[in-house]
Amino acid sequence: MKKDTSFMTEGPLGRQILAFSVPLMLSNVLQVLFNMADIAVVGRFAGPEALGSVGSTAILVGLFMGFLIGIGSGVNVITARYLGAKAEGDVRETVHTAAVLCALIGLILLAVGVAFSRGVLELMGTKDELIDGATMYLRIVFLGMPALTIYNFGNAVMSAAGDTRRPLLYLSIAGALNVALNLVFVIACRMDVAGVAAATVISQYVSAILIIAALLREKSFIRLEVSRLRLDPGKARMLLAIGVPSGCQNAIFSLANLFIQAGVNSFDAVMVEGNSAALNADGLVYDVMAAFYAACASFMSQNYGARKRERVIRSYLISVSYAFGVGALIGGLLVAFGRPFLSLFTAEPAVIEAGLHRLRIMGCSYAFSAFMDCAIVASRALGKSIVPMVFVLLGACVFRVIWIYTIFAHFHTIQSLYLLYIFSWTLTATAENIYFARAYRRAMGEVESAGAA
Repeated sequence: MKKDTSFMTEGPLGRQILAFSVPLMLSNVLQVLFNMADIAVVGRFAGPEALGSVGSTAILVGLFMGFLIGIGSGVNVITARYLGAKAEGDVRETVHTAAVLCALIGLILLAVGVAFSRGVLELMGTKDELIDGATMYLRIVFLGMPALTIYNFGNAVMSAAGDTRRPLLYLSIAGALNVALNLVFVIACRMDVAGVAAATVISQYVSAILIIAALLREKSFIRLEVSRLRLDPGKARMLLAIGVPSGCQNAIFSLANLFIQAGVNSFDAVMVEGNSAALNADGLVYDVMAAFYAACASFMSQNYGARKRERVIRSYLISVSYAFGVGALIGGLLVAFGRPFLSLFTAEPAVIEAGLHRLRIMGCSYAFSAFMDCAIVASRALGKSIVPMVFVLLGACVFRVIWIYTIFAHFHTIQSLYLLYIFSWTLTATAENIYFARAYRRAMGEVESAGAA
């Protein structure tokens, strides 16, 4: 029996998008908790130096993970579009091409990450007392890149079909294992940084195995069949045309953040450790908001494939409203309860005080990133990835670098460094929304012309 995905193209959108997003939101939070568990166990049981080592890698790990998420979004968009158009053969070809493509990308990232980890950390100005632990953590974590790529592939395919519950279940199992292994490796085996990295990698392979096993048993035409695994040139080009620019624009954010980390590294070790602890909030808020961006991509793509103009634009408007609301809520809670939040990761009062500088500014800013990120995803759902990537390069990378070498260089305060986020988001969001409005009018004009023909 084939899975019915028509609920995305029919019925009350507000309720449907929320129902779709909640399991995905919980799934994203669990992924954040993987990293937070690493930081919390290291900070509590291995000391502030180990905490700084792991925290110093956060932006670099985010760069690679952002690229993989972008690749997954290409899989999601193309699969959802063919599902909306009820093109069974194209769905099957897309799924199997994506599986091969993602496996290859994961292996390439593993090799690149292991080879260049220390060099990049040195370029970032990582403290001498932290760099050995940070290098060890990164090299072990990169062993899990193929598993992370495969899990993201399976998650993208299932989400395109409207199934966000099973990925949540598999991630929950892997997350529980991750926490248990953290405690065993760090407390019982005294492996410190290597222990939390190994726990993360093992849990990632478990989640990948579970999601692939589910796709192999699937009854609908998103089913994965070993005999069909091959690269279809046409589908591969389509996936890469959306996935690579999407992955690059995610990586661009992280690349720009490398300059921010270098700015943080210009302060003392206490500020670096406080920033590392507060960075956990970024992953929590961004990934909760990202559930609504994923909903936006899936619903817009299916309705675009089904040629339902009104539902395409309403999917965007509802998603951005939800994302802004949840970002404002969590940001407000972090401002109000920043000290207890930071105490989860460190018991050092000076480190907590340093982390509060970041939380107070970012907590008031997170929600506004929704206007930028949702417009990027919406353009991607219409098949437009190159121009949004250019805007991200200019607004989130070039602008931030200019800010660091002008505003931050002049004041050299931690507050002047963190304020660049809200200013760069505002600039990029303005450009992205103008472009999306034009892309939407053009795409819907083509849909109407095709319908008239």
